[in-house]
Amino acid sequence: MQTYSNWINGTFVEPSSSAWIDSVDPYRNEVWARIPASNQTDADRAVAAAKAAMTKGPWATMTASARGRILSKIADVLEANIERLAILEVRDNGKLLAEMRGQVKYSADYWRYYAGLADKIEGSVVPIEKADTIGMTFKEPVGVVLAITAWNSPLTFFALKCAPALAAGCAVVLKPSEFSSVSSLEFAALTKEAGLPDGVINVVSGYGADIGSTLVEHPDVAQITFTGSDQTGAHIYAAAARHMKRVAMELGGKSPNIVFEDADLEAAAHGAVSGIFGAAGQMCTAGSRLLVQNSIRSEFTQKVVDLTKSIKLGDPTDPATQMGPISNAAQHRKVLDYIGIAKAEGAVCTLGGVAPESTLSNGLFISPTIFTGVTNDMRIAQEEVFGPVLSVIGFEDEAEAIQIGNDIAFGLAAGVWTKDIGRMMRMTKDLNVGTVWGNTYRSYSYTLPFGGRKRSGIGRENGIESINEFLETKSLMLSVRTVNRKPNFVPD
Repeated sequence: MQTYSNWINGTFVEPSSSAWIDSVDPYRNEVWARIPASNQTDADRAVAAAKAAMTKGPWATMTASARGRILSKIADVLEANIERLAILEVRDNGKLLAEMRGQVKYSADYWRYYAGLADKIEGSVVPIEKADTIGMTFKEPVGVVLAITAWNSPLTFFALKCAPALAAGCAVVLKPSEFSSVSSLEFAALTKEAGLPDGVINVVSGYGADIGSTLVEHPDVAQITFTGSDQTGAHIYAAAARHMKRVAMELGGKSPNIVFEDADLEAAAHGAVSGIFGAAGQMCTAGSRLLVQNSIRSEFTQKVVDLTKSIKLGDPTDPATQMGPISNAAQHRKVLDYIGIAKAEGAVCTLGGVAPESTLSNGLFISPTIFTGVTNDMRIAQEEVFGPVLSVIGFEDEAEAIQIGNDIAFGLAAGVWTKDIGRMMRMTKDLNVGTVWGNTYRSYSYTLPFGGRKRSGIGRENGIESINEFLETKSLMLSVRTVNRKPNFVPD
């Protein structure tokens, strides 16, 4: 079992309290590593290192092109360590090795994308109404960024937040989830091999209620970017507001996956199954509400049930495994609780609904679960479960699909399955979400902005829009008049 330290100012630093947190492998249900339980002193060290890097170190004076070259080298280093980092992620969160390997590999593309954007940040010359005066704008880094990441895809979130922040010229303190910190600590050390100056990226682990809250309240943190639950996001938002800090948040979802009678039903069934049971449902975009047109509801639901029955649970490192365990014990209990709530509300458990026994009994597994007879006002349809639980809801026509799809506190994503392009465009316009997938589901691009509405978040990640989250605009009004004038006590 390995013991990790925080990564601060370009080196590993033991927590000031010498307190540790056990990291549990959810497949074996055993402790495999220890990470720091950091406190105020550790937070101060990390933020001070980031602030110094932005004001005194080489990062402060480096050209944007030079920063971009370092980000490109970070991508190279990441690609050279894909397998090792992917295995570390699997040990922490129990997701499939094939998925984690793909995510780590794809995250290198994020670093390269923002490497290319680093020297494309532009101000402007603005035509203004005042004679002999030039108006100009400049883009400047917002300051020290606090990035708080979730446990389900640590290095993906690392790239989503840190790559655009660094391209903008900021320095970062990253607080990973206490359930999955190892890969972030290991990767932070690798950035030094790419030539990243000390203090530009700092990683401190610990409990959200302790080190997370301390960092959010820290006076030298200017911007907070967070991925996690809407409840935690609301607490962070309130704390940030007290100090007038900027925030960007990617929060929960209860996404509708909507299937019309004219859809390619085979493709839609596969999309519905992978959309909820991929990653054991532990994703903010999980298509946990399957909305099916009533004319095909019975037939289509049976297709989904039959496909789901074939899902193979097991060791996430086994290529034959299609679904791994739940990431941690607390989440495992939460999912089982929601299954009990759904049954009590009158939903029909058509498949699953149990923690499987036999050879899987030591791991934190839950069988793929499908509820029918669900109405949209049930808690199982309104609240984010974050597990392999699907609710099937019928609808009659486009208007009812829109009404049900939008009748939720969240607005992250939706899927629409139809061969009618007009219907696709109408649904895209009327669904109150940040992303619509048309005849596909759970597909992402680093070039396309991603984020939510309502309780699903604030701001956008990915694409050019993301880098603007980490920039401030400064204006210059420059007079070019040559005639001296008397003091003017009234503004022009």
